[in-house]
Amino acid sequence: MLRWAVIFFVIALIAAVLGFGGIAAGASEIAKILFYVFLVVFLVTLVMGAMRR
Repeated sequence: MLRWAVIFFVIALIAAVLGFGGIAAGASEIAKILFYVFLVVFLVTLVMGAMRR
């Protein structure tokens, strides 16, 4: 999931450089959402692993 967030971030950067503001904004929002979902899943997995030990 982190990989997809990075891919959308790169797409947003390229679109911003080329002047496509709407596409850049959309791609950056998707990247932010995917990053936060990844962060939540990572923290839940980390807590569950710590509780298991």
